[in-house]
Amino acid sequence: MTLPGFVMLLCILGAQATVDLRQAAAMAAGLCNTKPTDVVFIVDSSRSVRPSEFEQVKVFLAKVIDGLSVGPDATRVGVVNYASRVKNEVSLKSHKTKAALVKAVSKIEPLSSGTMTGLAIQFAMNVAFSEAEGGRKSPDISKVAIIVTDGRPQDNIRDIAARAREAGIEIFAIGVGRVDMTTLRQMASEPLEDHVDYVESYSLIEKLTKKFQEAFCACSNAATDVVFLIDGSKSVRPENFELVKKWINLIIDKLDVSETNTHVGLVQYSSTVKQEFPLGRHNSKRALKEAVKRMDYMERGTMTGHALSFLVDNSFGPSQGARPGVPKVCIVFTDGRSQDYIGDAAKKAKALGFKMYAVGVGNAVEDELREIASDPIADHYFYTADFKTMNQIAKKLQINVCQEEDPCECNSITKFQKKVEEALQALTKKLEAVMKRIAALENKIV
Repeated sequence: MTLPGFVMLLCILGAQATVDLRQAAAMAAGLCNTKPTDVVFIVDSSRSVRPSEFEQVKVFLAKVIDGLSVGPDATRVGVVNYASRVKNEVSLKSHKTKAALVKAVSKIEPLSSGTMTGLAIQFAMNVAFSEAEGGRKSPDISKVAIIVTDGRPQDNIRDIAARAREAGIEIFAIGVGRVDMTTLRQMASEPLEDHVDYVESYSLIEKLTKKFQEAFCACSNAATDVVFLIDGSKSVRPENFELVKKWINLIIDKLDVSETNTHVGLVQYSSTVKQEFPLGRHNSKRALKEAVKRMDYMERGTMTGHALSFLVDNSFGPSQGARPGVPKVCIVFTDGRSQDYIGDAAKKAKALGFKMYAVGVGNAVEDELREIASDPIADHYFYTADFKTMNQIAKKLQINVCQEEDPCECNSITKFQKKVEEALQALTKKLEAVMKRIAALENKIV
């Protein structure tokens, strides 16, 4: 091939890169719908934040907004700007489209004074999330605050943040540069590893965009019936049983709980089986989590087979709140060997089309867990040696079920970005090879 031919090839590859990225962006659009949420950004614009850095924060906000399903009946976005005082820049009722939101964000100017983070959280709780500013009171609407700060608050934030969380606001805390990490942890919701982020400079804050796109990602119309089957045998011990209840509530936090989408039931077992509450009794996360906290520890034997039989015969029946035609998911938790046979009941549950997750801790028998788990077993079976590390399993569980014909996938953005990265890596290698070939030809011509 002649040198002009190689140059032409280089141009074609460069043009193809642009086309590939456009196609990838088009693929991303619509793949992941965000569940209806009231989102308020609480942005530090104190004097320690330079104007150029504040512009980078606004770019970050715009990119997160671009990944949301914005609309009056979908996700609403507000922005609170703070320093020594607080300014409600964008209320939840102000803008109904992404374009309008992004334009409003671009016009925000820094306040350039002190750092009254507690005052800003109080303002968000009392004003930004209020009905007067467009906040919705429905238990199906999640409330999320994303705080971006680079300094140490000049006021008390511990108590105010605790009250905000108790009011049902999920708080993410993003720290930049010389931020005080202790106050970030005091602000954020549990688990802290999911709600606290740190970047060394404002130039790196955009890398968090992907995390927040994933955090708001949910399958649309993903009606699912989920039943927890929880081992309450004496080997668990009371202090660990409290950890199990917290673990259940971590998973509930990840579900799209509502009358029309995810319903949750809870069954505890030991030597006997007790239905704590059936599917559909509690249709908000708050009510579910309170019901889980009230569960009393049974503290007897470990009859997992009996519990699985109860599940098959009762838990997913119409009389127990199960909905016809809705995917059925069961999460089985145990910490020891079953005292009865589990094989037949486990097979029947899977034959009936139940998606079975098996979670084991401590002395749980991994062969039994695999026997319970649905195929592919690697995606439905989890084990950890210590109750204190159960939170890691809660992160890995992907419960929401999307219809096969629905392109929505809860981890679609992750998959999309991975494909783009792989495509770019392959393209880069091709370009490098072309450039080497061009250089070699140029040397020959010279």
